[in-house]
Amino acid sequence: MRDLHVPAGPGLPEGLVVPAVELVERFSRSPGPGGQSVNTTDSRVELEYDVRASTVLTAGQRARALRRWPSGRVSIAASEHRSQHRNRVAARERLAELLRETLAPPPPPRRATKPTRGSKERRLKAKKERGRTKALRGRVSD
Repeated sequence: MRDLHVPAGPGLPEGLVVPAVELVERFSRSPGPGGQSVNTTDSRVELEYDVRASTVLTAGQRARALRRWPSGRVSIAASEHRSQHRNRVAARERLAELLRETLAPPPPPRRATKPTRGSKERRLKAKKERGRTKALRGRVSD
């Protein structure tokens, strides 16, 4: 098993490398594609990562991750492919993406602004125009 490389992103300017010893992989029979329980293999992969015991996360990153996963354990299951290798790759990619999303800092809060004078005038003009259009839909009288 190799280290898990999390690509750079918001909150991870240099990316992250999770050592292979911190990841636990388990294999089981997959209920996915195949036929009649013939030539079955243990192709389902369950990848587990313990945030609390991780040595690569900073204190801030660990706190962010624990807010999302209070138990401290992240578990990813992959069984969409027939090959165990492809399921391992899929589970690792999903875990890397999940970690990158979780470790990203929250977006800055929205700063409330007032609508501009021009936008108010355009809105009122559009409302008047719409009212005129609807008024013209009535019955025609002689």
